[in-house]
Amino acid sequence: MTRRTVALLAVLLALVALVGCGSDDDASDDGSGAPADPTTDAPGDTTGERIDLGATEALTWGDGPQGVVLAHGSAFDAASWEVQATAIADQGAAVVSVEETSTEGIDAAVDHLRDQEGVEQVILMGGSSGADAILDLASTQPDLPDGLILLSPNSTVEGLGEEPKLFVASEEEGVADVSTELAASAPGDDNEALILPGSDHAQNIFDGDQADALTEAILAQLRQLAG
Repeated sequence: MTRRTVALLAVLLALVALVGCGSDDDASDDGSGAPADPTTDAPGDTTGERIDLGATEALTWGDGPQGVVLAHGSAFDAASWEVQATAIADQGAAVVSVEETSTEGIDAAVDHLRDQEGVEQVILMGGSSGADAILDLASTQPDLPDGLILLSPNSTVEGLGEEPKLFVASEEEGVADVSTELAASAPGDDNEALILPGSDHAQNIFDGDQADALTEAILAQLRQLAG
């Protein structure tokens, strides 16, 4: 093999290595080369005021006679509700988005709204694992919420109260039937299942084609509950 051939092979190997380094589909787009983490890489900027509820930290927006507690999914955080919380607050509601989506954290947010904000009614709204935590709490304290809005809950429960309930899911996601079953089996005369086109799960619906439809359905439900 001649020296010229060896040199050409070295150049080709260097080019292949460069192409391989630039084609990592798992790398984040922030230039760090680290894999994207849906929890830590989620937008954290917010206009909400951070407060400590004891059982959890939370973000708050707005004030009014209606209170809304937001419980995020496992890949999200309290600030992930920023757009929806702002829209809800603009309708005249006090909104609390919890960081710790345990039943204790959600219960603490309800206490804050009633004891500190003086709200007349409390609506619990959550997505995926946050929706499941709300169901766990509401099934053991059926008189606690004045309404439920749940995005893509993952399992059914018994023992809910008779408050109005809106269950939302995308028709192509695997848990869509949970929302329809809950709407059909839960106590009360004002239970609805909203099944939207697509396959987006819970809060991911806000990033898809059905974002506006879901947002308006939520705001309309809250207006109806507020009377």
